[in-house]
Amino acid sequence: MREQAEIREQYEFLCEQLDSEEMNHDRVRMMLTHYRRALGWVLEEEHM
Repeated sequence: MREQAEIREQYEFLCEQLDSEEMNHDRVRMMLTHYRRALGWVLEEEHM
């Protein structure tokens, strides 16, 4: 299992990428949104 710091780093990277003006392809945006949501769930479960 990944360490929390690594997961948080990936989550923050994805947030930055999704906010980027270069990220304009809808399917890529949708894929990254789902990945971002999954990482958020992992972080929430670790804090329970």
